[in-house]
Amino acid sequence: MSRVLVVNTGSSSIKYQLFEMDPQKVLASGLVERIGEAGSKLTHRAGDAEPLVVEERVTDHSDGFDRVFKAFENAGGPITDLAGIGHRVVHGGDRLTAPTLVDDATIQAIADQAPLAPLHNPPNLLGIRIAMASFPETPQVAVFDTAFHQTMPPRAYRYALPADLAGELRIRRYGFHGTSHAYVARKAAEHLDRPAGELNLVTLHLGNGASVAAVAGGRCIDTSMGLTPLEGLVMGTRSGDLDPAVVFYLHREAGLSVDDIDDLLNKRSGMLGMAGANDMREVARLVADGDEAATEALDVYCYRIRKYVGAYAAALGRLDALVFTAGIGENNDAVRAGVCQGLEGLGVTLNAKRNKGRSKSPRTISADDSPVAVLVVPTNEELEIAEQTLAVVRG
Repeated sequence: MSRVLVVNTGSSSIKYQLFEMDPQKVLASGLVERIGEAGSKLTHRAGDAEPLVVEERVTDHSDGFDRVFKAFENAGGPITDLAGIGHRVVHGGDRLTAPTLVDDATIQAIADQAPLAPLHNPPNLLGIRIAMASFPETPQVAVFDTAFHQTMPPRAYRYALPADLAGELRIRRYGFHGTSHAYVARKAAEHLDRPAGELNLVTLHLGNGASVAAVAGGRCIDTSMGLTPLEGLVMGTRSGDLDPAVVFYLHREAGLSVDDIDDLLNKRSGMLGMAGANDMREVARLVADGDEAATEALDVYCYRIRKYVGAYAAALGRLDALVFTAGIGENNDAVRAGVCQGLEGLGVTLNAKRNKGRSKSPRTISADDSPVAVLVVPTNEELEIAEQTLAVVRG
């Protein structure tokens, strides 16, 4: 058997893909969204067929999984002959550092990380429990967003806090988007036809959430997100890096509670706070219309990424390739140009025509004489989870 079902259970959604791994193809995929809310909807696609859309209220995650199983039966047949089920789990902390076969100890360990990711790990774990009950004889594998970054040395992951306090509360930098960074780093090496072990890369995962990773010889040595996904780049609704004293200032001067500040920095800041829109297509429209706030916000966004590229080039000591991925990284040529502008001193030179091209395959967008290759590599986190799941199941 070489079929793998990949499940990503969110707080109000279930994303899934069913893969045939040999030969590799997507047999089905879908999304249940707005679970427990008005406007619940399931969209299921079997192969290349037209999607099946069911717009009915989904009461809870158990109901959502029942709808998914029924969708398979109604379009493409029931789920059978699974080699394994792979689950995306956001936070593995410092204990779960590799894809892991799920057993009672794994479940407890994932639950123990819940304080580090209270919005993500509980629903991830709920999805695991439901899948285990539905497929009791099928191996289940947890794949962690944080795992790829566990190769960071202490100089990269330590915060300058009292050691006993940081150790007791496990306060350190963990990083996220690890499955994406791992996937595109490997695909970049394949595209360049060079061994991953000899490449120094900076990978840029730019979506509504965004992060940078410095990858040396296939291993992460630093990344921009920290204890939580709030640290690092300016994002769609997250502030990214800021002076920690801003939190105290907002509390004293604006009378905001801890929860208010949490909501402000995670959901109402970033591009949304600066430009009034977190969709980069809308930001581009505002910029084209001469909106000064949107123009400045886009400049801040690209500048912050550019600073991280420079810092990570220094950390790596040598930069072989700069890799763009995820929704914005793959599709927004203006952002790519804005990031690369000014990096010529590091050996980064774009080819403007190549940069404006589109492709579903990895491509080079740098000039022929650019010492550093600039690539666009479409990410596929679900496929990465499927491959890691199969590797664990097969030992």
